[in-house]
Amino acid sequence: MKGLYAIVDTQSLAAREVDPLAYARAVLTARPTALQLRAKDLPPREVLGLLRALLPECRRVGARLFNNDRPDLAALAGCDGVHVGQHDMPLEQVRRLAPSLAVGVSTHNADELRRALAARPAYVAFGPVFATASKAQPEPTVGLRGLAAAAALVAGTGVPLVAIGGIHTAVARDIARFADAGAVIAGLYGDDPSSVPAVSLRAEQLHWLLSHRPDDTHRPDGSGVGGESPLREASA
Repeated sequence: MKGLYAIVDTQSLAAREVDPLAYARAVLTARPTALQLRAKDLPPREVLGLLRALLPECRRVGARLFNNDRPDLAALAGCDGVHVGQHDMPLEQVRRLAPSLAVGVSTHNADELRRALAARPAYVAFGPVFATASKAQPEPTVGLRGLAAAAALVAGTGVPLVAIGGIHTAVARDIARFADAGAVIAGLYGDDPSSVPAVSLRAEQLHWLLSHRPDDTHRPDGSGVGGESPLREASA
């Protein structure tokens, strides 16, 4: 797992009158490492329908599809995995219910991180690194120092570390110093999340920045990091 872990949050998209499937297709042009559907505002039948529509889109670009919170719906839709938080179904119970699913776990401090690592999840998410408006009652921010400490705990375990919280293009290179991937919601929106070209471009930028540590000396097109980016500028 490396680069952009894109989250399609149906509630925040609905507030902006953006169709989640069209938005996901725009994000998927960047070929992110994973895409998560976060649909806490929708009834199960609609969530299942969205997952089934997203699955072939993700398969086409090689992105893993995760559902948020509901392993039963993830299994029914044929998803790659499910993401659970500290107050959701325990990882061991998820594995008994849906053994075929990869399970990612949110953590917010060192104790939660250690407990999650002991269970050997598909990945651990850690944060929020920076302030975020994507949750009504977010946990305290950990900052880059906290993320660095999490990276030290994760080192050598073989479990990917996904940074969460307040990630956008201006901080993505700092995130890439410590984490394998960065989970992004609002950082993909920009001024107009309904604009497919703008969302696609921002996703490309974030995926590249989160995939390459700051000491990388060459871009995929062969240009040095001090040279011109192969990506066009996106509006902030």
